[in-house]
Amino acid sequence: MKLSILKKFKVENSLALVAMVALFVLSSLASPYFLQVGNLLNILKQVSFSGIIGLGMAFVIIGGGIDLSVGSMTALIGAIAILIVNALGGGPWAILGAWAGAVALGALCGLFNGFLVTKGRIAPFIVTLGTMAIFRSLTLYIGNAGQFVSRSSLYGDMGMSSILGVPTAIWIFFGLAFLLSVLLNRTRFGRYTCAVGSNEKVAKYAAINVSFTRLMSYVITGGMVGVTGILLSSRMNSINSSNTAVSFEMDAIAAVVIGGTPMTGGRGSIWGVVIGAVILGMINNMLNMLSVSAYLQGTVKGLVIIAAVFIQRGSGRSARA
Repeated sequence: MKLSILKKFKVENSLALVAMVALFVLSSLASPYFLQVGNLLNILKQVSFSGIIGLGMAFVIIGGGIDLSVGSMTALIGAIAILIVNALGGGPWAILGAWAGAVALGALCGLFNGFLVTKGRIAPFIVTLGTMAIFRSLTLYIGNAGQFVSRSSLYGDMGMSSILGVPTAIWIFFGLAFLLSVLLNRTRFGRYTCAVGSNEKVAKYAAINVSFTRLMSYVITGGMVGVTGILLSSRMNSINSSNTAVSFEMDAIAAVVIGGTPMTGGRGSIWGVVIGAVILGMINNMLNMLSVSAYLQGTVKGLVIIAAVFIQRGSGRSARA
């Protein structure tokens, strides 16, 4: 059983692994500072926030959907988490309440997206484009287009905490990746998600509850956004209502696609998302070290996404041939 899982991992993520190793070697040659432990941990910490969202996004894309609202949702949830901490006095119980509230609110926002997609029968792109505007607008309104600042030093300490010298966000990222990998590969829900994304009509004939399966994929994504929202807000001890988590949806989708999950759905890999997120992090880090303009980093990221989709299409044609 372990060998079959390892074989499946190698097959599904072979291209992404090769790309990551090649980029690792090139980065280490391009800058002597790349291999420093502090720099490598910084890369992993930076990608953990959008990477956690990508873990949930994988379920949505594998199921044949998309979620463009995750960046705005992150800002809203991070802001609400700070308000909860401030309202409850900033102690340990306040932080626990913020965690519970953030994950619950994220799941509720995901439920709202999923309900409109499944029961409202509206295209996922249109639904989440609309809720992206809604969530950002609510954040701006609640914060009067300003900042949400935590009055709890303990909350800020949590955001900067580490375990065995490794930032807590990294531990949470990899822990959630393990749990969601089990959910996707070892449970009925995971198989149903792949079946729905592969062929919805066939899934219905197989007595799979397509609407519920698709709905839960958005709920899972919302829950992951909740985790990111509280990690991000505690790390900065504040949330800017206008620009926090801008383009997180692009980073999350890019991590999923680079990790080998096709936009057409039907199959995918959670650990591929982790690899994809790390690849994006190394690209950004290398560009910074080479003093490439920050304004060009989006161009590079866009080209990487296009290349990943092109390679997937080419490999898919080869497999069918």
